[in-house]
Amino acid sequence: MQSSIVYLDYNATTPVDDRVLERMLPFFKQQYANPSSPHLFALQAQEEIDFAQQDLAHLINCRASELTFTSGATEAINMAIKGLTYGHRKHIICASTEHNAVLECCRYMETKGYTVTYLPVDKDGIIDLKTLEDSITTDTALVCVMLVNNETGVMQDIPSIATLTHQAGAWFLCDATQAVGKIPIDVKQMQIDFMPISAHKFYGPKGIGALYTNPAIGSLEPLLHGGQQQKGMRSGTLNVPGIVGLGTAAAIAKQEMANQNKLILTLRDALEKSILEIDETFVNGHLDKRIFNTTNISLRGLHSQEMILALGNIAVSSGSACSSVTNRPSPVLRAMGLKNEDNLSAIRFSLGRFTTDHDIDYTLDRIKKIVTKLRG
Repeated sequence: MQSSIVYLDYNATTPVDDRVLERMLPFFKQQYANPSSPHLFALQAQEEIDFAQQDLAHLINCRASELTFTSGATEAINMAIKGLTYGHRKHIICASTEHNAVLECCRYMETKGYTVTYLPVDKDGIIDLKTLEDSITTDTALVCVMLVNNETGVMQDIPSIATLTHQAGAWFLCDATQAVGKIPIDVKQMQIDFMPISAHKFYGPKGIGALYTNPAIGSLEPLLHGGQQQKGMRSGTLNVPGIVGLGTAAAIAKQEMANQNKLILTLRDALEKSILEIDETFVNGHLDKRIFNTTNISLRGLHSQEMILALGNIAVSSGSACSSVTNRPSPVLRAMGLKNEDNLSAIRFSLGRFTTDHDIDYTLDRIKKIVTKLRG
């Protein structure tokens, strides 16, 4: 009997890699200087920030100067959507399956006089490019579509979406929170104008992230005013340990991503194949256009919350970590056309760097026993 946690909720957060933690520790106790100070001690801290910024820039193929450190992806999204100078254009488009951070910002913009179009998706969670093209007008200023959906793992055709957006003279925000550090990303090749990043999604610490901004956009209206750190884009004393952790996580991801992904994909497919052998089960989302570590499966006739409680020491999710506690049908799965019964039976399994064969075998054994018991 296994008593320790089997963690299959990597899309919610990841454990900090030991190498990341080791790199961070000196900046809590020995190298604790404020990088905004003028002395040598502070200059050393600033140098470490510069190194971390370069590592993150290298991961997504941008210049270090195009990155602004934030507290995470939510702040980065708010910074981009609320800080953009829209001029005479008053129309925003976003996918109906976006993360709440994007959706709530768009709803906020509606209270400020902007019009928002919420794009539908098909049963596989994919945006129809013709629908997007028809939705874009001469008044459109911003299009928001995430690269990898946090609940289903479904991936959108970002280069095509960006091309349609730019042809209309609008800017493109791509929430890549679930993609950075997992799959190769080139913001230039993919034509991304804004991209939020969160360290805790790829084995870095919580409370630190970044916003990539296309320099052609110019300056944003800052959310925070204060000491003019980061060229006035985001005032406040920099989180040196967090930034060092983010940079270290980025460097490790760049080096190890390819080999790691193959191993995780093998485990994900083994888990999914065995669960689908259970009667009345099916995958939510496109089977091919999705990230390697995620599967969202409905077990018809069962309630996901009941399953999660019964699984006990196996950590899985019924949807987004930000909304799963509400015990309501997932808006993402609803947008894909799932009936409430099937929606409420969905469980997201998301694997990661430290998932083992034993974790998968143990999980499958428990799931099959629990399903038999609950259905019986």
